[in-house]
Amino acid sequence: MSGALSDIRVLDVATFIAAPFCGTILSDFGAEVIKVEQPKIGDSLRRFGTVTECGDTLVWLSEARNRESVTLDLRREEGAELFRRLVEKCDVVLENFRPGTMEGWGLGYDVLSRINPKLVMLRVSAYGQTGPMRQEPGFARIAHAFSGLAYLSGEPGRTPVVPGSTSLADYMTGMFGAIGVMVALRHAERTGKGQLVDIGLYESIFRVLDEIAPAYAKYGYQRERMGADTVNVVPHSHYRTRDESWVALACSNDRMWERLTAAMEMPELASDARYATAPARNEHRSEVNAIVSEWVGNLDVEAVLAACALHDAPCSKLLSIADIFSDPQYAARQNLLQVNDPRVGPLTVPAPLPQLSETPPVFRSTGPALGSGNSAVLGRLLGLEEADIRDLAARNII
Repeated sequence: MSGALSDIRVLDVATFIAAPFCGTILSDFGAEVIKVEQPKIGDSLRRFGTVTECGDTLVWLSEARNRESVTLDLRREEGAELFRRLVEKCDVVLENFRPGTMEGWGLGYDVLSRINPKLVMLRVSAYGQTGPMRQEPGFARIAHAFSGLAYLSGEPGRTPVVPGSTSLADYMTGMFGAIGVMVALRHAERTGKGQLVDIGLYESIFRVLDEIAPAYAKYGYQRERMGADTVNVVPHSHYRTRDESWVALACSNDRMWERLTAAMEMPELASDARYATAPARNEHRSEVNAIVSEWVGNLDVEAVLAACALHDAPCSKLLSIADIFSDPQYAARQNLLQVNDPRVGPLTVPAPLPQLSETPPVFRSTGPALGSGNSAVLGRLLGLEEADIRDLAARNII
């Protein structure tokens, strides 16, 4: 292995996306990630999404990348003991069961940290490890609801909609989890002491909802659904073109408005007192949107993009996945990674992020077959012989 984190070994005992996505990020930069799954069943993510020829889904093949799969029945003492032995040789454990589940298996942090004092343990749950709702179940959709995001998503007066992806909270939580794990590893490196990283699914979404909390606390302002519009600034929305495409325009300050009025060949609007400043435009929101909508609606999408590009006004077509696959910017940045999976053949997956000049992320393998790493991992780390591994498999310990 190579990469900035090639000296880090991670035990991923979590399921679905949230905590495992932390492992995916770490693995992209070289960390050794060992996926621990239930014998014969495996992670539910294997069955979540579009099923491929090998029986696992596209989500699994993409998001369980760069791992070895080991099967252990943690509910049986022999399986739990093998897990504890693995913890001795690892730096990080990722889990996302309901609070208390790991403790019930004799695998709580109090036990594991005695085995390995430098151990960092990421604990993801619906509502975190504390509070009156700590035992409640939840998935990303529930997190979107509880965080306030779903309330804001959609058109005024209509049914709130899914904010783009049903798994957004999972991915966001995995990213915050990776930050927490890296900070905790830095602390362990300096002090020799590990720690818990605790995050609830809803918290990662609530954290990125800009000013809704301070605006409510200070002024009692409760934001409602605004459709494609943006609070406080306009035009900052989506507009339909003559050829039935959509574009996004972003005028977040007066300079951007001036550029857009030049693109629209209406420069006089930049000095009109009704529209010259952000507060004035916000006060006349419907008028501003009507002006911009009429201009966009009289042009094909390429003409809108060309006019905005000429005057440096931020604008983009709303891209479909088909558009993305033919887009030159995506190609130049190599955002679509073409790989070959030994079980299903050629695949295209999102490339790892971010790019680093000296230690870039690397895609090494797609999501593994269930238990395919049993012999390699248990033999390499625990010294088990093939006969031992066959015996454990026959008794469904692995």
